[in-house]
Amino acid sequence: MKHWLLLLGTYTRSGASQGIYRARLDAATGALGPAELAAATPDPGWLAWTPDATRLLATHPSPAQVRGFQHGPAPGVLHPLGIPPAAAPTAGPSHLAIAPSGRLALAAHYHGGHLAAFPLHADGTLGPESRVPHAGRSVHPTRQDRPHPHSVLFSPDGRHALVADLGLDQILTYALTPAGDALRPEPVALATTHPGAGPRHTRFSRDGRFLHVLNELDNTLSTYAYAADHGRLSPLGTVATLPPGPTVPSTAAEIRVHPHAPFVYASNRGHDSLTVFRADPANGNLSWVQNLPSGGRTPRNFDLSPDGRWLVCGHQDSTELTVFAVDPEQGTLTPTGHSATVPCCVCVLFVPAPLL
Repeated sequence: MKHWLLLLGTYTRSGASQGIYRARLDAATGALGPAELAAATPDPGWLAWTPDATRLLATHPSPAQVRGFQHGPAPGVLHPLGIPPAAAPTAGPSHLAIAPSGRLALAAHYHGGHLAAFPLHADGTLGPESRVPHAGRSVHPTRQDRPHPHSVLFSPDGRHALVADLGLDQILTYALTPAGDALRPEPVALATTHPGAGPRHTRFSRDGRFLHVLNELDNTLSTYAYAADHGRLSPLGTVATLPPGPTVPSTAAEIRVHPHAPFVYASNRGHDSLTVFRADPANGNLSWVQNLPSGGRTPRNFDLSPDGRWLVCGHQDSTELTVFAVDPEQGTLTPTGHSATVPCCVCVLFVPAPLL
């Protein structure tokens, strides 16, 4: 029987969670097994695989910023690399990403207003940090009074890193060195969103021609044409992530692109829902398909199984890890009724290869 394995990052600050969890999902039925502790570590709010999925990096609330784990040999078993950093009363990164070369890790510091770049060695350890500060502000009086880099995304060819800065209403493009092991300190391109949008997370279309940007503050999703040679973005259009009509206060949280079909998914916190869009392969434009309840409170993160058949959603303010079946033709989601219990889940990450 084939299964997919999920790793789940949580916030441990409330005391209900202990670190990184793992759970199995039946590839045929979508049934979830119980969530088990894979690694005790404080506040692993974001997880990222190395390109070969042999090592995992997790954000850490300490001056070290990142903690590394060896994955395996048994699936879902994590072994800490090096001496675990001591937790300290400091805000860890909000997001991290690993370059396609496997030789560079970037961490976005929402609270610190900067990027942290680390050489990533073959043994999974990190080299000394270099810091890239952001400067400026935008129109929201409290959420955009200073820079807030929220996420990092590497281009498919590994030549650029794109940083969504919620505080600046900007997506900044940085160039990597030819070896893909360091970041050039000045952005080579910059795209400005509409004022007050608050760009949070980004995803490339499957062919890499378009960038979809989820805007947290005004609950919208913007699409840009991406020029791979110089990293520039050209705006194409923006759609709402919430249905029309009266609604509760809400902020957009996560965006994912279907691995095999022209669908884009977003989550809404407060409205506590998932929204489905169809992407036009010719021009990247998004059209509304569906909005439905996420099955819990504050759907901060979700992921699609590598075969595209299932969507699993984690919730920050309730314990439900919910499973939805994905229609392969329409992209629509159907609740399966399957779930697991995970306290304060803020990151959902599938292991790339199935388990037999």
